[in-house]
Amino acid sequence: MSSTTSLESMKEQMVPENEVEQVRLLNGVEDSYEGIIVEIKEHMDSRNFVPILRASISQWKQQEGFRYHHAEPEYLMLVRWLPNSPDTLPANASHRVGIGAFIVNNKREVLVIQENSGGFKGTGVWKLPTGVVNEGEDICEAAIREVKEETGIEAEFIEILAFRQSHHAFFGKSDLFFVCMLQPHSFNIRKQDSEVEAAQWMPIEDYLNQPYNKEHQLFQYVAEICKTKSEGDYVGFPAIPIATASNKKIYLYFNNRDFNRL
Repeated sequence: MSSTTSLESMKEQMVPENEVEQVRLLNGVEDSYEGIIVEIKEHMDSRNFVPILRASISQWKQQEGFRYHHAEPEYLMLVRWLPNSPDTLPANASHRVGIGAFIVNNKREVLVIQENSGGFKGTGVWKLPTGVVNEGEDICEAAIREVKEETGIEAEFIEILAFRQSHHAFFGKSDLFFVCMLQPHSFNIRKQDSEVEAAQWMPIEDYLNQPYNKEHQLFQYVAEICKTKSEGDYVGFPAIPIATASNKKIYLYFNNRDFNRL
């Protein structure tokens, strides 16, 4: 069972913290899940709010047995496990999702970039356009957006070619990275100056044979998969729209060429 502290309006109360001073607490109201809801109506200086929130959380934890779970810009989540059994409440989101975009033109040239920040800055490595999937964004849509943002190329999502999982990445989270194939609908590159040092169409063999790809197995595998796909000998996972009772848009990614039941 969980509780959410929503910061939209507020009432104040005074409780003794020690014999010298009084500390204001946010006056919370119990919800139907035995959680605490706090609403803030009036503006409060952030310098005052932090100690009040800290004192309030401490008081709620003592009274209700809550523990901190996570926080987002819109709310703070405190939780309490009610059954007489081990607490199995899942932790906060554990993964970040990223994409890499493989795009090849009719000359068998692949769209590649050099980054002007991060680990590849100054290395001279030509790599696939990459980026992070936003909250609420589908993988297929993120791939199209990132390519457009970084290179100005309009493209259509075709399929997922491969993915990898790694751990202890950004902020200690695990990381899922999807290699996606897209089909270009434009070819004139307009690079994003803030993140991209250079961008070009490069022959697939030149991309594949870069020393960095040869020295790093993950990059070599990705390059070989992309090359094999460009030759028509590899089947990936296109995005298949799925109808739901709630009309929520979702996609199932699978090999629909060899699956002919639908």
